[in-house]
Order: sequence, then structure tokens, then C-alpha cells
Amino acid sequence: MPDAVVIGAGPNGLVAANVLVDAGWSVEVLEEQPEPGGAVRHDRGVDPDFVNDVFSSFYPLAAASPVLAALRLEDHGLRWSHAPSVLAHPLPDGSCAVLDRNVEITAASLDAFAPGDGSAWRRLHDLWQRLQPDLLNTLFTPFPPVRAGARLAWRLRAAGGLRMARSLILPVRRLGEEEFRGQGGRLLLAGNALHADLAPEAAGSGGFGWLMAMLGQTYGFPVPVGGSGALTQALTRRLTAQGGRVRCGQRVERIVVRDGRAVGVRTAAGEAVTARRAVLADVSVPALYGDLVEPAHLPAQLLDDLRRFQWDFATFKVDWALDGPVPWQSEQATRAGTVHLADGMDELTRFAAQIAMRQVPDRPFVLFGQMTTADTTRSPLGTESAWAYTHVPHEIGADAADEGITGSWDTKDQEVMADRVERQVERFAPGFRALIRARRVLAPPTLEALDGNLTGGAINGGTTAIHQQLVLRPVPGTGRPETPVPGLFLASAGAHPGGGVHGAPGANAARAALHRHRPPGLAGAQRLLTRRDRTGSRR
Repeated sequence: MPDAVVIGAGPNGLVAANVLVDAGWSVEVLEEQPEPGGAVRHDRGVDPDFVNDVFSSFYPLAAASPVLAALRLEDHGLRWSHAPSVLAHPLPDGSCAVLDRNVEITAASLDAFAPGDGSAWRRLHDLWQRLQPDLLNTLFTPFPPVRAGARLAWRLRAAGGLRMARSLILPVRRLGEEEFRGQGGRLLLAGNALHADLAPEAAGSGGFGWLMAMLGQTYGFPVPVGGSGALTQALTRRLTAQGGRVRCGQRVERIVVRDGRAVGVRTAAGEAVTARRAVLADVSVPALYGDLVEPAHLPAQLLDDLRRFQWDFATFKVDWALDGPVPWQSEQATRAGTVHLADGMDELTRFAAQIAMRQVPDRPFVLFGQMTTADTTRSPLGTESAWAYTHVPHEIGADAADEGITGSWDTKDQEVMADRVERQVERFAPGFRALIRARRVLAPPTLEALDGNLTGGAINGGTTAIHQQLVLRPVPGTGRPETPVPGLFLASAGAHPGGGVHGAPGANAARAALHRHRPPGLAGAQRLLTRRDRTGSRR
């Protein structure tokens, strides 16, 4: 009988399991899919000579995460690689905003749009450097982050206090207008905000876009050498080396609650797996409270709040094997790992508005990944392993392009939407479609079938909007990994701080479980030892 059962071998589940085995617990991880990794997996399913990441690809949050740094995954085979530039946002006239790990290169690209915008970027970067340590600690520790939050509040006050707080909660359109005269800096911020489901006019999108841009400025958008699954492999190797166990092909059907406490799980095959101390769930919030736990064990208010839970946008993705480099009109885009494709801020607003109106966008905002540019092991010399994704509504009422996409996501829907994505790429890279050797389409239902946490193709565990963050995530009054069922902990992106590959929800859940089982009096003994170390006496 293990001390803990972890449901789900995504990155958060594997991080949680690693933290627990480091503390001496025995851990068993149960994964529904035939392999671990959740949304961190790669394959050769497009073309045998090409490695394609099935879901996520670039990991700035992983590079910044103190949680993953503490696991020393490089000792277990993980290596990182970077494209020459982090991100590019080209425009049809050939101009291009560039985010580079060298702040002077970024600033120079923005000065080309409007003299003085490079200095504005440096000011935003200087602010980031002052706030970075405490901001990251606030993000990656359990809510409420008392110590890190207090230090961050002090630094915010020193940086301008209420004026700075105002800037961070601004819509990204407004923040860009206040900080930059030209399009370049505005597009870098707004495109990064749309990595989540934050429209240019959404409150808080300015702060999120700034955060993602500054993570790229400092850490880049690195990729694991050999494919995204190399990160999963390192987490799994580390876990099994410590005695943990991962069992795939094991779908958990029910969390067993006895005498008001979570005591284990039952699988779809009828196997009962008992947990001596805790059950940790790396699953979506609706799956946990709507399927795995019987309603009788949950407060009525939670079940009522669950009806208001909001997913982030649905995702549509295309993978390609390309016979050559992408022929971008802007030479600067050839060096970037990630390329944003939208013809200006108004096109970004139009895209988000169409989704809000339940329309499939006619000119989708496309995030394009050049994986061989970022990691030369991904495909043969002179070729490119590439992907693009865009967002669509969960419920489709109309096709803004009037091409008949219905939302059934049958073969016709998939092919029409994939062609639309390719046409958007072709606007910025004429001749792109002639390079396609093979492609794979991953519509929202396909993504969900490959990872049950990606309900309807939502990739962030719930909206990033401020009404479902901090103490409001996943529902009002929560914000911590503890659940209403003693012994059960939420370890997925549905918990604070949310989506992205950084491991914080898993680590927070593991630490909460460890804290719950800390021997009585240990805290006082630790304080006494700390005091002795400081003073050399018993005072």
C-alpha cells in the first residue's frame, strides 16, 4: 500500500510524486494514457524523420520555475536548447518586432517602429529586474504567498506603488498605448497575452503579457533537446530512481472516500488502490468534483460554483514536416523559435471578439513554432519540424469566413480549418504551403482524447481571466490545493497559479499533503533548532 496515490502523470502529477518521494513517502502514479506526460509529449507521427511535439513545446515558465530547478532534472538527462531569437512578430510589410534574450537587440527592433520605444522597453525590463525574485516566488508558492507577497508589495511600493499596480491590471491594448508610440512593443505584449485566453481589452492582460514577455527576455523560450517528452522522461526517471512507481493505461474512475476521508481510488478495471496518507489529483477541476468524487462528499456551494467554472479557449493545432525553412518575408522571423502572426493590434482584437461571439475566426491569430530552428535534432538538415495553433470557441454558432465549419470537427471541419491556418501563414511567408511534406491536424476533440485534462481543447486548466485567479481559482474561496475532502489534494493546472509547465500546482499539493502529516511538535522543534543555529545558545 503506497503512502500516496497520484492521479495523472502529467508534469504536475510527476512533480508532486517527486516531491513526496524526496520526503520518504512511497508513491504510485496512475495514468490513463499508454504513456506518461500529459500535455508534454512528442512523437514521430507526422513523418518518421521528424520529431513533433504533440501539445506544448516552449517552456519559459519551466526555465524560471524554482520548483523544477530544485529537482535538478539535468542530472536525469534533460538538456535545453534555444533558437537564436526568442520570438518574432512580423507584419506583411516586412517589418518585424523581435524579442531576444539580449535586451539591446529587442530594444533596437522596437526603435525601428518608433524611435524611443527601445528605451520604453528597457524601462519595463528594469521594473521586471526589480520585481522578478519576489514576483516568481509569489507565483510559485501556495496561496496566500505571505512572505513573498509582502516583499513583492514592498518592492511594488518602491517602484511606484499604486501607479505600478494600475499598469499591471490594465488591458494590454491600453498598456501598449501608454508605453509605446509604435506597433512593435504593443504587439510583443499583446501577442504574449494571447498565449492565454486574454483579449487585448481584458483587464489584467497587460500584466500577463508583460510577464510572459519578460520571462522570454530573461530565460528565453527553451525547448528540451530531442522533443518535449524529454522533460517527462527526466521527471519519470528521477521518480523511479527514488522508488516511485508509474502505471500507465490505468484510468481512475472513482476516488474512494471512507469516514469522510479520501483513502484511495478505484480504476475502470475495478482495481482498488489504497493510499495510506493522501490522494493527489492532477486532473481538471470539473473532472475531480463532477466525476471522481461523489456529490454527497462535497459542499453544495462548491457544486453550485462549479456550474460557473470557465474554461479557457478551445485550441486547434496543426503539425507539419517541411522540406525547407519557412520563407518568411521578414528575415528576422527566420531566427525565432516562436512566431506570432497577426496583422496588427486590431486584427488581434477582431480575432478575440469573434471567439467571444462564438464565431470561428476568419483570420486566426496563429502561434507558429519552428522546432528545428530551436533544436537541430528535430528533423534532417535543411528541413523544419513546425507547428501552429490557434483558438476557436467551445460552442460554435457561426463561421466568420463562411466556409461551413460547424464545430462537429469531422474530417471536413478539420481540413477547412487547417487550410485556413496555412493561408494565414502564407500571408507572412509566401511559398510556405509548397514546402509541406506532411501534416497532422489536432482538433479540440482530438486533443481531449489524447489528454483528458484538455477538455474541449482547453490547454490551461481554466481561464486566465482575473475572475478565476488567486483565491478565486478554481472557484471562489479556494486557491489552495486542499479540497473539502480531507486527504484529497488538487494538483493540476486548475489550482493556483494555473496553466503552463512549471510544476507549481503539483509541488504545492505535495507540500500540503506533507504538512498535513507532519509529526506533532515538529514545527516547534524546527524553530528551536533554527534559533540555536542563529544564536549558538538556547535563548
